[in-house]
Amino acid sequence: MSYELREHTADVAVEATGADIDEVFVGAADGLSAAHCESIPDGVGERFPVVAHAESKDALLFEYLDELIYQRDVRSVLPADHEAQVHWNGEWVLEGSARGVPFGAIDAREIKAVTYSEMKLEETEDGWRAYVVFDV
Repeated sequence: MSYELREHTADVAVEATGADIDEVFVGAADGLSAAHCESIPDGVGERFPVVAHAESKDALLFEYLDELIYQRDVRSVLPADHEAQVHWNGEWVLEGSARGVPFGAIDAREIKAVTYSEMKLEETEDGWRAYVVFDV
C-alpha cells in the first residue's frame, strides 16, 4: 500500500495503490492526512470508528474520504493511521477506524473537500489504484 501527493492546479491530488481494495482505500486516506501536513506525530490521539455506505465502489471512496473530513471538523482532529475493510452486502460498506491527532499537535493546512473531479478507482494487474483530487 502506498500513496503519492500529486500537483494539481490549485488543488492537491492523491494517487494511491494497494494489493487489495482495503489497502487502496487506506492509502487514499493516508494521502488525505499527508495533504494536511508534512509530519504526523506517532502515539498522539485516540482511535475512533469510521463507517461509510454507497451504491458503487467509486461512491464509497468519495463517501469515506468525505466522512474523514467531516470527522476532522466535528472532532477537531486530523484522522491518521487509517484502517478499513470494504465489503458488499447489498451495498458497498466500509468499516474502519482512524487515530484522531489533535490539531494542537500539528501544523496543518485545510483541505476543504474531496471531489469527483478526475476521481478513479480501478483494479489493475498489480492490485488496486485510486486517484482523488481534494479542494484546498
